[in-house]
Amino acid sequence: MNTMSISRRKFAQLLGISAATVVVRPPVSFAKPTQSVTTPLAEDGGIVRLSANENPYGPCPKALQAMTDSFGLACRYPDEHNNVLIDKLAKLNGVNHDQILLGDGSGEILKLCAETFTGPQNGKLVAADPTFEAILNNASANGAEVVKVPLTSSFAHDLPKMLAVAKGGLIYVCNPNNPTASITPKDELRDFVAKTPRETMILADEAYFHFADSPDYESVIPLVKEHPNLIVSRTFSKIYGMAGLRCGYCVAPKETIERMRQQQMWDSVNCMALAAATASLDDPDHVPNGQRLNKEAKQFTTSELEKMGYKSIPSQANFIMFDCRRPVVPIIKAMKDRNIHVGRLFPALPNHMRLTIGKKSEMESFLSAFRQAIA
Repeated sequence: MNTMSISRRKFAQLLGISAATVVVRPPVSFAKPTQSVTTPLAEDGGIVRLSANENPYGPCPKALQAMTDSFGLACRYPDEHNNVLIDKLAKLNGVNHDQILLGDGSGEILKLCAETFTGPQNGKLVAADPTFEAILNNASANGAEVVKVPLTSSFAHDLPKMLAVAKGGLIYVCNPNNPTASITPKDELRDFVAKTPRETMILADEAYFHFADSPDYESVIPLVKEHPNLIVSRTFSKIYGMAGLRCGYCVAPKETIERMRQQQMWDSVNCMALAAATASLDDPDHVPNGQRLNKEAKQFTTSELEKMGYKSIPSQANFIMFDCRRPVVPIIKAMKDRNIHVGRLFPALPNHMRLTIGKKSEMESFLSAFRQAIA
């Protein structure tokens, strides 16, 4: 391939060739990585990392092949190649091309929302406590007041209280929520979106959407058509196993996308991430396989913890949060001393530990170390 003149059509063809190459391979559930998470990297010193809600199985075979075949694009800016992925995402989500904005992971989307819709001129950020902290830090750095509203007793967002304190600005709803892995019921969320004045923006973070299987959960992307103040973010970091590549996106009205793009760095998503994300959408087995493997390892882990007397918050994500019945910080340290990294302290729930669900062998290593740590 002549890398000096790669058009959008050629980029799409490259991805098609990659997919065809993979189809002739024997069927597998996931790509076999060059180094497994359970085969420690040299710099990790034998660490089992269950602290960042990553997918231990990595990208699918089609994505790995597309990444390899994209090496020739490294000398080019991604400009027009963004459109290949945007077209697929627009079709997948039933929206127009101009209603999709790509980001360097969904983290960039959250940052853009904070910069665009909060601050001295725009208003405060209202968020749950606890929730994913990045956007709170983004808003604070932007000079915005940050208001935290505690989760309800069922670990759902307290939407009436969040709406009551919001005056313009931005309301952040992480659903399923990080770090609690809990959901906010679909009827409550739909009613909240309908009641929120248009001058107050809503960001629904659906990073863990693919892991939620409760009948009481649904995406709010379909509501974007009727509510111009709604933004929904997604990521390829979780179920698609691309945390290290960084690719995410949001769905929002065209006018909102245009406002956010003004704050964005040009070409923030690299060619390899674009190729991998596009190819991932063409693999029909990757998401259901990831859901199954995560569910099996999660059920095993929560069952073992329950036998020991430790209850978990019902999880709709690829991690759990469970009550250690004592301050968690010393346990986190004791686990780290045994080369098991778990989630950090979340001050609103000082006795709870957040634990990423890895492979079953990793969860067995965790349980062994946990039994020693609490002895």
